[in-house]
Order: sequence, then structure tokens, then C-alpha cells
Amino acid sequence: MVVEQTHRFLDTDGARIHLTEQGRGYPVVFCHGFPHTGFIWHRQLAAVAAAGCHAIAPDLRGYGRTEVTGDVTAYTNAAVIGDLLALLDDLGAEQAVFVGLDFGAQLVWELALRAPDRVAAAVVLNNPFSPRPPRAPSEYWTKAAQRHFLHLAYFQEPGVADAELAARPREFLARVYFALSGDYHYLDTWKNPPGLGYLDVLPAAPDLPWPWLDEAEFDTLATEFERTGFTGGLNWYRNLDRNWDLTAPFAGATVPVPTYFLYGEHDPDMAGFSGRDPLATLRASVTDLRAVVRVPDAGHLVQLEQTAAVDAFLLTALRELGVAPPQPAQAEAR
Repeated sequence: MVVEQTHRFLDTDGARIHLTEQGRGYPVVFCHGFPHTGFIWHRQLAAVAAAGCHAIAPDLRGYGRTEVTGDVTAYTNAAVIGDLLALLDDLGAEQAVFVGLDFGAQLVWELALRAPDRVAAAVVLNNPFSPRPPRAPSEYWTKAAQRHFLHLAYFQEPGVADAELAARPREFLARVYFALSGDYHYLDTWKNPPGLGYLDVLPAAPDLPWPWLDEAEFDTLATEFERTGFTGGLNWYRNLDRNWDLTAPFAGATVPVPTYFLYGEHDPDMAGFSGRDPLATLRASVTDLRAVVRVPDAGHLVQLEQTAAVDAFLLTALRELGVAPPQPAQAEAR
């Protein structure tokens, strides 16, 4: 039997969060990144629901149908973690499994430090844990951006990237999704000089559909950003230094929760944004690292590019954790 998705809103401190839910059972919460919405996980929601769990994908602050009150400081990791904890309380759940990609991965890592008792496990795609650096992030990217285009620096000036991307949302989304995929080498954008816009450095995207993204899926994502623009998502970038300030108590901390990590063979975050040896850092910083899986022929949007591999990884983790029912053959064997 196919379990349908449902939608509802949850009022938290300073936000009205839009939730997409599917299935019943143990809660599994999916955290997206930029420029996505909770819809980016719709295939995984279906798989996790079919496996006997309650899959939940919020539109995080700044995205989709979620509404936020307050200025740019309302988009810190600490504020969004407050939303996730409010979600657990609303569900009446002591814990959940949290799944994250991109900014959602950073969110899950920080949640595991701030509230490890509420995290049954972290399942992270592509963005490995990195210890808090000794200096604010802007000190690193500002120096790099003097040599070449770097989106981290370009996104900082309020109104600049906002206007560029909102003027051509479908073109931007197609080009950035393609550039981040395993079909392109995203770090080639660094070959461009500073002073350009993002659309000046991104490659042209082939016409849809792609082998891993169809026109209806793209239209669902693009329609949301046509309506909202990109400022909410860009505000996450504008809080990177503020997040660094707020995590001072966790300098040198290790991640104590059970953790499963999967990455695409061609993911640009692994190649260019996660240090010289990200897997060694991950293994040294996560005390209960249970699996590390490399997925061939995939880039940053690995859950769309190689859906079957990601779904299998998720379901294996949920069954090992004992929160998803065993497969029928396993149940019969017992």
C-alpha cells in the first residue's frame, strides 16, 4: 500500500514551519540545504515510510512555505535547532534519526553537539564533520575570494546575489544543480576572477529531463523559489560567522551520537570545502562512526543522482539502529 504525503505547519519561536510527512512509526527528520526545500528529499520520504518509519522533511527557515519573523539573525543554526527540538516535542518524541545534506548536514552536526540526548543517530550526506576552526570563517573565504570567484564571499552583501538570482530563478537552479552534480566539476567555477556574478561563472545546463531529475521535480522546486526568491537561503550564508561565535562552547568537541556517513565520488564539498583529508578528520572527530560509504558517479545531490544507493544506505542504518522493522525475510528467519 502506498502511503501518501501530508502537509502541516508547526509554530515555533519566531517561525511557522512547513512540514511534509509520510508514514508512521519512528521519526526520521530530513534537513535540506541551499538552494533546496524539503521536497529535495521526497524520494527518501517514500522509501523510509514504506520501511515502517515516520519520515518528516521541514522547509527550513528561509525556504518554501516556512515563514520567519525577525531579521537576518533569525537564521542561525541555533535558531533552526530550536525548530527541530520543537518538532520533536510536538511529536511527543524523545529522539529522532536526523538526516542532513549541505547546510542541513552542518545543522545535524551542531544538533548532535547541542542536544545529543535528542539524536538517536546522525545520517549525513556529503558534508563531513569539521571541528570549529580557530578563526571566523570569513577570514578564510575573504582571502580566497581575492584570488578567484567564491560564492561564500559573493553571497555576503545583502541584496546583490538576491537580485541576481531572483531575476532568473529557473536558470540559476538548473545551472547550479547541474554544476554541483557528478556531471560537472564544480571547482572549475574557481577559475573565474573575483567581481563576477554567480550566473557568470556557472556552466550552462543541458535541457531537462536529466537522468536523475525530471521536469516535474524541477518545476516543484523552481516554482517555490519563483515565489519566495533566495534571500532566506542566502541568510544562512550571512550567519556563518555568527554561527562560529555561537559555537565557542563546542571548540574541540567530538560528536558522540551513532553516525552514518555517505558521500558522492564527485562531491565538490568533499573535494574543495572540507579540508585536506576530510575522512581522517571525520574518523577522529566522531566517536561512534558506524559506516562510511562512497557512491560512484554522484556529486552533491547524491540522493537524486543515485537514489537507490542512498535509500539502501538509509534503510540499512535504520534497521541496524532497530528503529525500522526488519525486512520480511529477516523477520521470518527469527
